[in-house]
Amino acid sequence: MWVAELAEFGAPETAVHLIERPDPGDPGVGDVVIAAEFAPINPADLLNFQGLYGAERPQLPLIPGTEGVGRVVRCGADVTQVTVGDRVLLPGPGTWRERFRVPARGLFPLPEGVDPQQLAMLLVNPPTAYLMLHEFVPPQPGHWVIQNAANSGVGHCLIRLAREAGMKSVNVVRRSELIAPLRAFGGDVVLVDGPDLDTRVRDAIGTGTLRLGVDAVGGSATQRLARCVEDDGVVVNYGLLSGKACRLDGRETVFRNVTLRGFWLRRWFMTTPPQTIGATYRMLAAKLADGTLTVAVEKVYPFRDIAQALAHAARPARSGKILLRFGAD
Repeated sequence: MWVAELAEFGAPETAVHLIERPDPGDPGVGDVVIAAEFAPINPADLLNFQGLYGAERPQLPLIPGTEGVGRVVRCGADVTQVTVGDRVLLPGPGTWRERFRVPARGLFPLPEGVDPQQLAMLLVNPPTAYLMLHEFVPPQPGHWVIQNAANSGVGHCLIRLAREAGMKSVNVVRRSELIAPLRAFGGDVVLVDGPDLDTRVRDAIGTGTLRLGVDAVGGSATQRLARCVEDDGVVVNYGLLSGKACRLDGRETVFRNVTLRGFWLRRWFMTTPPQTIGATYRMLAAKLADGTLTVAVEKVYPFRDIAQALAHAARPARSGKILLRFGAD
């Protein structure tokens, strides 16, 4: 079978190569074999290839990929959680491979009748958006939330989840051509980032309450979001797309008591009981099934064309996710 391998840090399209590995073989007791169907390329993957993601550089070589979806094709003895034919989330990290042999413990069947490309993006973006919206400032109907990188997968999820919670969203983007699509998607206010962002936000929302900011960019963008939230508000940072550390000065922290918090989904996995994790994903899968959640897909590439897929994913001007497709073309 073919797997992707990162052997040295560098530009995504040149650092990752396909290599041949033995098929995982028959499942053991309590194990299943999964055939991959789709896997997305996430911003964290691109940063990881350059050694810029996480507190420490990962050890190389490694198989990239944080999420995806596939079908169970073989079950070992004593497997009761899933059956052959069930669609399941791929176990990560290391999802950019054609087949897996893994313990069935922790797996659960995904709903049928849901676009598998959307299910491939269930593991990271929906829970990231849901948890940031619910765990730092309790959502209140009629209140506002502001986010940058609003055209991202997390951004699309947050727009829909905020609306479901009765909230309104201010969505900050870098290019004016993204305004109309995000408004059509459900963003209540869409603004191009800039030094006067806080003035334009207040003009847009009037006397509305805005206590939560969600930051994927870092650098000076963190400060611009902090100026938009109210006194005692919270800015949650979950990414550094700018490549720069978050900036937040004393005008916000000392005089307005604005708090900067961080969110990392992997830490949530490490600190949350398995039953809670499973319940969260079943709830989010149901939102995919009923159409509440959806993420735009710009292009799907066969796994063999991974270099072209990575080059496309690294482009600054995109309108949706890039996915890898496994199996026969």
